[in-house]
Amino acid sequence: MTALEQQLNFIIELDKLKSIYRQALIKSDHNRFENSAEHSWHAAMLAPILQQYAIAEINISRVMTMLLIHDIVEIDAGDMFAFADNNALLVQTEKEMAAAKRIFGLLPESQASSFMQLWSEFELAQTLDAKFANAMDCLLPLLQNMNNSGGSWARHTVTKSQVLKRNQHLEHLAPKLWQYVNTQVTVALQKGWLIDD
Repeated sequence: MTALEQQLNFIIELDKLKSIYRQALIKSDHNRFENSAEHSWHAAMLAPILQQYAIAEINISRVMTMLLIHDIVEIDAGDMFAFADNNALLVQTEKEMAAAKRIFGLLPESQASSFMQLWSEFELAQTLDAKFANAMDCLLPLLQNMNNSGGSWARHTVTKSQVLKRNQHLEHLAPKLWQYVNTQVTVALQKGWLIDD
C-alpha cells in the first residue's frame, strides 16, 4: 500500500468520529447531542482565539493539532462522560490506548509516530502545549453548559468542585480565563445548574 493510500484510508476512517455522540447538547440545533468531530473542531478553534490569555509561550499549531486528534480514539473506544467514576475512566484509558495504536497505525510510520506522540502528550498534560490544549478541551463544555441552562451539568448533577478541578490547568497558565471560570461557576450555582459541595 502506498503512503497516499494509507493517508486516505486514515481520512476515511476519521469519518466515523462524526457518529460518536457526547453529553454536550447543541442548543442552536434543537438541543441534539454534539458529536466528537464537532467538539474537536470547536475546541481547536477556541485555542487560537484565546491564546493571548496564556501567560507562557505556547505553540498554537501543536495545540490545535492536539485538539484535532485528541478524540480520534473515540472511534473505537466511544465517548466517556468527563465526570464518570474513576473505574470507568481507567477502563476507558486502556480502550483509548488500543484505539490510538490501531487508528494512528493506519498512517505511514513517520506520521503514525508523530500523531501518537502528540496524542500521548495531550493525555499526559505535562507540557505547556498539552496543558493549554487540555484547558481548551475542558473550557468548551463549560461555555456550552452555561449557554444552555446547565446542559449536561444539570442532567447529571455535576458539582462545583468537579468543574473547578476539570478546569484547573487554567489557574496558572491563563489566570484571566481561570477567573472567568470561577465567575461562571458562581452563576451556575446560583441558578441551580451545579451542586454546591
